[in-house]
Amino acid sequence: MKATVDLAKTLERQPVRSSWWASPLRYLEKEWFLGYALIAPAGVLILGLVAYPFLVALSFAVSDKIVGKAGHFVGLQNFIALLQWPVFIHTVLNSFIFTFYALLLKVGLGMALALLMQHIVRGKNFFRGAVLLPFIVPTALSTVAWWKMLDPQYNIFNWIGVHLGLFTQGPNWLGDPFWAKVSVILVNAWRGTPFFAISILAGLVAIPQDLYDAAKVDGAGAISRFRHVTLPLIKPILSVVMLFSIIFTFADFDIVYVLTRGGPTNSTHLFATLAYQTGLASSKLGEGAAIALFLFPVLVVTVIVQLHFIRKGTDE
Repeated sequence: MKATVDLAKTLERQPVRSSWWASPLRYLEKEWFLGYALIAPAGVLILGLVAYPFLVALSFAVSDKIVGKAGHFVGLQNFIALLQWPVFIHTVLNSFIFTFYALLLKVGLGMALALLMQHIVRGKNFFRGAVLLPFIVPTALSTVAWWKMLDPQYNIFNWIGVHLGLFTQGPNWLGDPFWAKVSVILVNAWRGTPFFAISILAGLVAIPQDLYDAAKVDGAGAISRFRHVTLPLIKPILSVVMLFSIIFTFADFDIVYVLTRGGPTNSTHLFATLAYQTGLASSKLGEGAAIALFLFPVLVVTVIVQLHFIRKGTDE
């Protein structure tokens, strides 16, 4: 018994040798180190996939870089030249018009669709899943389908309009500058409406029914309940969804490129499509990067203003 006790005391005196990896793992017990360790992979991805390409684009934008040749520093010459280019000025106007009307349609249709789905009892899961189909299908694939439907020779909308007696000959949806703009706006709204509808629906189902019952007792009608109960409570969700939609719509590329390639006569170009045509198709990397970077301050200002309204609505 005494020998056993002496052996135990001897083992207690001897320090336990840790393996080579045990010492670094001790830092994981510290909250500050654990926090940095967890965000490190995301930081590496942001640096590699966002920061580095942005710096490369910035270096191209201040040079006369073209494909296959080294560029020389030209300062702000590319940006000054763009401000004197009528096609670029028209592209800037197109981007704002495209974003405004597409966002208007997506908010209106998304709100109506969300209110409709809220009152569906039978098969609600099926309808909610079906609504997401335009948003789930790859953009290029769904846009090709729209391109076929808007074909000037086999246009299904013109065929329906002619047979219903609405007109004798339908418009050239992709060949006329005005109708081409209408087409890309409608397709963008068709694709983005499900995102608005599902997001708004998530906010609607979270509103307590007691608030509607209290409003009914006070004599509020359907419009008054929507204005004073529904709209204020879904405003934070709607603001965030609009923020994401503005960013994605401003930077849209697939829909315009597949439908019109920026035509006819450069009438439907957005920042992304004009940057692609100038920088890659025409091999002028410097000018293309300058076009793409013109979008950056616009989005920064948009995000700051939108976040201000979101915080203001939350504080209220």
